[in-house]
Amino acid sequence: MTNVNSARKAHILAFSEKYAKQRNAWQDKASFFHKEDQTYLRFVIPEGARVLSIGCGTGDTLASLRPSYGVGIDFSPEMIGQARTAHPQLQFIVGDVEDADVIASIEGQFDFILIMDTIGSIDDCQKFLAQLHDLCSRDTRIVIGYFSHLWYPALKLAELLGRRMPYPEQNILSSADLRGLAELSGLDTVKSEQRVLSPVYALGIGRFLNRFVSVLPGIRQLALRNYVVCRSLRASNPNFKSVTVVIPARNERGNIEPAVQRIEKFCEDIEIIFIEGHSSDGTFDEMERVKAAYPQLDIKTMVQPGKGKADAVFTAFDVARGDVLMILDADLTMPPEQLPKFWDAISSGKGEFINGSRLVYPMDDGAMRFLNLIANRVFSYLFSWLLNQRYTDTLCGTKVISRSDYQRLKAGKAYFGDFDPFGDFDLIFGASKLNLKTIDLPIRYGARVYGETQISRFTHGWMLLKMVTFAFFKIKAI
Repeated sequence: MTNVNSARKAHILAFSEKYAKQRNAWQDKASFFHKEDQTYLRFVIPEGARVLSIGCGTGDTLASLRPSYGVGIDFSPEMIGQARTAHPQLQFIVGDVEDADVIASIEGQFDFILIMDTIGSIDDCQKFLAQLHDLCSRDTRIVIGYFSHLWYPALKLAELLGRRMPYPEQNILSSADLRGLAELSGLDTVKSEQRVLSPVYALGIGRFLNRFVSVLPGIRQLALRNYVVCRSLRASNPNFKSVTVVIPARNERGNIEPAVQRIEKFCEDIEIIFIEGHSSDGTFDEMERVKAAYPQLDIKTMVQPGKGKADAVFTAFDVARGDVLMILDADLTMPPEQLPKFWDAISSGKGEFINGSRLVYPMDDGAMRFLNLIANRVFSYLFSWLLNQRYTDTLCGTKVISRSDYQRLKAGKAYFGDFDPFGDFDLIFGASKLNLKTIDLPIRYGARVYGETQISRFTHGWMLLKMVTFAFFKIKAI
């Protein structure tokens, strides 16, 4: 039932009802823009998710996402009537989304809550957003799409020229405004994106601009479309009880026992998995000795089936029993004493993917070669741009994720291919695709005391550059 409680809202409802029958014709005129919109939404929202679309209109965008369970809500009975006819496989509700009783009547929790342009018609955006918490689980993501405030003069001109369906006066919000409203409402912004320079096809030029130019640094600030992905802080308490520390090691015999001795009891239930990578210095024998020497600890030893750190880490992750999965490189250049900070960051719900950063604090002399340092800084800038999340260091070996999120990441791993020998980028790309809240956690990076680095700066550097190029086409140029 529609419950309109303001003169402004009543005007918007009358406007919606008036233009509802013309909606499809107007959408046909702007079909290229809507396809561009839906292309990005399908990247953010995977097929088969549980999706609630608030301000769904005639339901076309919701249907394009192919949800396993889709619910649309709009306060225009005429719009909802058309939606029910066009998309009988979905559920549609007539109601004012600012009415707490209407929101409370929606059953269950959703993987995604989609708010496309509706934010412009809301009387009290903060109150509206705050009502969404009960529809959220820890994994729910709220996706808000809206027009850039910089484009409003051009959009109004398009209406006057008959190139765009008329709209009543909208709230004009910048990205900063929306992030501020989200924070006031108890939501946490995971990431934001700007896309679409051309709302028209223009013989293919529009698609080129939107795919390759609109995402470039600086230029993207001029994009027509803004997207913000948020999560509910109220639903973010993960209640983790256990942790698995995975220590991949190849020719690291001298670091095995110190690793065990230096891991503090920061969690009541700690599992340690050593996984050995075909060493020539007796590393596996040392693992077995240390396991026997510390029977009071839950230590497991494995030999990886393949080659490379990624193979070792993911093999161990697959058998780990901890609620939280941590990687600790056996070279111990990331001091094990700092693992409690990673546990605090993820167990508190402040972050969902915790990435160690060696490039904030000064490091020990000789801890990192100069060319490696330069390369790490370059890759951090590239990935911050690619993923719209801050990364000061992408190659730090210590990364932390929940086991449940890792299992979801693994299920979608094929999207980015399988050519990362380290696993760092598999985890970073996967966390971004899952819209996980990433935290860059500064660490004190030390020099090795045993063994030699396994990194080849030129061979592996070239491989990483190829991965960045690949990721551009999978993340940005979509």
